[in-house]
Amino acid sequence: MSDDKRDRDENADDDQPQQAERKQESVRNRATEDRAMSGDAGGRLGDLDEALESHTYPTTTDELVGAYGDYEVETQGGTESLEEVLASTDNQTYDSADDARSRILGLIHR
Repeated sequence: MSDDKRDRDENADDDQPQQAERKQESVRNRATEDRAMSGDAGGRLGDLDEALESHTYPTTTDELVGAYGDYEVETQGGTESLEEVLASTDNQTYDSADDARSRILGLIHR
């Protein structure tokens, strides 16, 4: 059986819509992950988000727990205090609210 160029071209044309759909789905998935990690911090962190913004930096994990340890945040398993969320980490230094927020969001998305 011979290889017909026209058949190959038709098959390639059939794959293009599927590739476009896969690319769109990939973009949607990345956008959803980005929102979950950073865009909806206020929803996940509640009042803690505002407190982190007004906090003085650099700061440490121990200082954050001392100041805001009782704040409740939403986790995959329900709600936990910031102290509980940060209990599994070593004392780290955070240079900004975004730095602290990223660490907290990373811990609650485990």
